[in-house]
This record gives sequence, C-alpha cells and structure tokens, in this order.
Amino acid sequence: MVFSVKNVQTPADKNQFIRLPWGIYGDYSSWVPPLISEREKFLNPAYNPFFKEAEVDLFIVVSSDQTPVGRIALIVNRAHDQFYSERVGFFGMFEAINNNEVSGMLLNTAEKWCREKKLSKLVGPLNLSTNHESGLLVDGFDTPPVIGMPYNPSYYADQIEQWGLSKAKDLVSLRLEITQIPEYLESGVSRLRKRDRFSIRPIHMNRFNEEMDIMWDVYNSAWTANWGFVPMSREEFEYSIKEVKSFIKPEHFLIAEVKGEPAGFSLALPDINQVLKKMNGRLFPLGWVKFLWNKNKVNSYRVVALGIKKKYRRLGIDAVFYYESYKNFLEENIKWCDISWVLEDNKDLLAPMERLGGRIYKRHRIYERSFLS
Repeated sequence: MVFSVKNVQTPADKNQFIRLPWGIYGDYSSWVPPLISEREKFLNPAYNPFFKEAEVDLFIVVSSDQTPVGRIALIVNRAHDQFYSERVGFFGMFEAINNNEVSGMLLNTAEKWCREKKLSKLVGPLNLSTNHESGLLVDGFDTPPVIGMPYNPSYYADQIEQWGLSKAKDLVSLRLEITQIPEYLESGVSRLRKRDRFSIRPIHMNRFNEEMDIMWDVYNSAWTANWGFVPMSREEFEYSIKEVKSFIKPEHFLIAEVKGEPAGFSLALPDINQVLKKMNGRLFPLGWVKFLWNKNKVNSYRVVALGIKKKYRRLGIDAVFYYESYKNFLEENIKWCDISWVLEDNKDLLAPMERLGGRIYKRHRIYERSFLS
C-alpha cells in the first residue's frame, strides 16, 4: 500500500484529523473517545488562546484510497522558547496504525519541519503543551485514562524509539484507595490548626473571575521551578479552567491563604471519562442526556493540581490539603482517586502520596531528539 503525507489545510482535512482516532481504537476497550465538539474548539485558533503564543501545523498520512492512517501536530511554543531561551519543536496528537512506515513518515515530517525552522530539538508528545495532555503512555494499559490524561496503544513506544527519540522524563500517576484517614495525618493537621498560620477555604463559585486571578497567580508562581513548566497567559488559563467549570465542586477546589495573601490551591475533578466513554464523542442526539444521567454516578476523582508558593511551603499547607480532600472523598463515598501527573523525581510529592497509600499505576513518557546543525 502506498502512503502519502498531507498538510491539514481545509475544514475537511481537519475533520479527518480529529476523527482519525476512531479508526485506530475500535478494539481498545480502555480508550475513551474525546468529545468531537471539544476537539474542534480546542484546535480552533479563534477559540483557543494557546494559538496566540504558538505556531501549530497539522499533518495526516493517508493511504492510496485516501483513508487517514496517521496524524501529528507540530508546535512552536513561543512562551516556552522565551521562558527557557531556546527554540524547540514539539509534537503531539500523535496517532498511527501499527505500521512503522506510517509512523516514520510522520516523524520524518517533524524532523524536516524542525530543521526548516532552525529548531534545536524535537520534544513530545504534548497535546499541545505541558499545560495540556502530556506524555506517551508506556505502562498501565489495562485501565482507562482519567480525565485529562492521554491513552495510546503500546506499540507507539516502539515506533517512537525506533525512529530515534529517547526518554526525556517520565510522568507518573498514582492510585489512592479511599479507606480511612491515617492517624498520623489526623494528629498532624490538628497540631497545624492550633498554630493558626494559614487558612484553607473552598473556592467561591459566585466570584469565579476574582478567584481565577488568585489561581493564575499561584499557578505561575508555585509551578515555575518544575521541569517542563511553561507560564500561561491569563487568557489561556481562563480558557482551561472554564472548560472544566461545569463539573467543579467547591469542596474539591481549595484555596490556601496566609494573612489574606493567596498561598496555594488544590483542585480535584470528578473523572467524567467514566461518562464520556459511553458517549462515543457526541453530545447529540442522546449524548447530553447520557451525560446528565451519569455524571453523578462517577466514583473516582483526579487530583489535577496541588501547588504552594515557595515561601509558604514549610507551613504544612500541603498536609491540610491532603486531609481535607481525603475527608471530602470519604463523605461522598468516593472509592479511589488518581493523582497525576507527577514528575518521576518529585520526591516532595511522591513520598507523602505513597505514605498515604498511593501506588504508581500508570507512567507517561516525554521523549526528545536533538538535531545537529
């Protein structure tokens, strides 16, 4: 069979790009189809502010009968380049049938694209940055992904590594069974509260825009030293948060303050992938009904973010975040939570999570390949 690469230029091309995964994952019971309408909006520069700070080109590989068999997004993220003083090419939204010729064509296109733009290396997969879905699943294929985490066939790693990409960093996911709050955490939080050095409260949904200013400030401060961190503009941060606003529960979105100053926040979201899995990418004609019917049946959460400004990290705010989240999960009869993603070498977070009973159950990998001039 003859394959060819084409640049996505028309609405029909983009439609093929977005719908391509359905042709690959038919036999994968753990795959969760994304909402087609959400993907259309995400890839539309008129809606997604990420495109104001980035250059994105989409490519698909088609067979001789014009069937799409692979895709890739290639990205120059100017916010990243400015923050790190380097010019890097990123790739993401990678999908391919189990054929090394197809994957090779996609990655060869990426290399050519990077060299033409004089980019020093290729990094990914990122959909479309570390502020979005990140990494290639390399361990933990037996269970579906939680909200906001990617899933892929196991053969993708072989395709990527055979082409010449090598590991840059692993991102791990932990699973924590919700049983009872450990005694050491109960007593520790009791002592912290007697010291009265900070306060923790749920987000005020009726002042959401004001609260978003707090979250944005904390995010761009607390995560700044993390590997792969890229600062987000206020507009991009707002877009990301508003995408999940409809299923935020205030008791799972906690804000810490020290003498009135924002110090950190913790966000856990219900794993609506349990619902999306049944909708096959569509809200209509019956998808919205299914969503409303099933959203309250979700029995797990993902802890998406937990960050504290550096100057407040020794006050014990993190311990109270753990305690309050665990308590709320118990009260709502939540069976388990996912904590992701966590850098594989982030011992400051991995150690307390493992002490609570969390165990690593999934691993995503970010790859890189440098180009010599």
